[in-house]
Amino acid sequence: MSHPMKAKFGISLSNRAVLFNWATMDDLIKAAKTAEESGYFHGVWVGDNILSKPRVESIVTLSAIAAHTRQVRLGTICMASFPLRHPILLALQWASLDVLSGGRTILSVCNGGSESFGPAFATELAAMGVASRERVGRVIEGITILRRLWSEDRVTHQGKFYQFENVELLPKPVQQPMPIYIAANPKPGQADAATVDRILRRVGRYADGWQTDATPVDEFRRRFDTIRNYAAEEGRDASKLESCLHMLVNINPDRRQAYREAAEFLQMYYGAGTITEERADLWLAYGSPEAVVQKIQAYLDAGCTMPVLRFVSPRLEEQLERCVQEVLPAFRSD
Repeated sequence: MSHPMKAKFGISLSNRAVLFNWATMDDLIKAAKTAEESGYFHGVWVGDNILSKPRVESIVTLSAIAAHTRQVRLGTICMASFPLRHPILLALQWASLDVLSGGRTILSVCNGGSESFGPAFATELAAMGVASRERVGRVIEGITILRRLWSEDRVTHQGKFYQFENVELLPKPVQQPMPIYIAANPKPGQADAATVDRILRRVGRYADGWQTDATPVDEFRRRFDTIRNYAAEEGRDASKLESCLHMLVNINPDRRQAYREAAEFLQMYYGAGTITEERADLWLAYGSPEAVVQKIQAYLDAGCTMPVLRFVSPRLEEQLERCVQEVLPAFRSD
């Protein structure tokens, strides 16, 4: 039985960790079942890439989890391959997942990596025949196409990237409308104010929710307020917008040990030198249960409606158990 909670908590499972022998698919499915049975979790989320960050494919992974759960929502953190996937095929796959799960999916999409992110991303874009400069346009056009294919009987589309006539997409998803979030987190120094504003306006115009990570609390509040204002300007109900924060967690009364374990996990996951202590402190909730609760609460106070927790430890089962026993009860609303 689910507990009444102050927010919609999610668990983020590493379908990439399978490649490093940190977890098996059975481990991920077991964690999803444990999360659901605890009554504290609203959703189960997995990551997505095609070639740039190899992992077990996201829709296949969520399909397996769907078959072993009954209530938790199923989502992506985030679908970085969205600009690389043809929207007709993706519409069929995602609608099928929604049917399989009984209407439990949340599709969160993003631009994916640009050529400037490194050779793996450049190789991926070249292999898939997508220019880096096309990614944003493909995301916007793709979202528009998905919404039409999922709601209209027959669709004709003549766009910049996709053209087709009289397409009937079946099955339709159970959910009408299907929730689509946009993941965006322009970093300081990487995007000027006008670019950040354009990104936030895009979320407010096209998305049902905003997904982000490693965003300072005050900046999170400002950006979400801005997104809601832009949604209202578009004539949308801003009160229904969700804000989904991907937060990395390591629970250990020994704070330094929690940090060391998390940093080691992240360096193996993302590559040596990619995780600085400054970034880790921003990205991570670590240390005692009380410290983790305090970090999460700060984001709830800033307007976060959906914290999604990724346990950065080789001991997934232990971390999940600690979270269920020592952290999440603090957020019960009863």
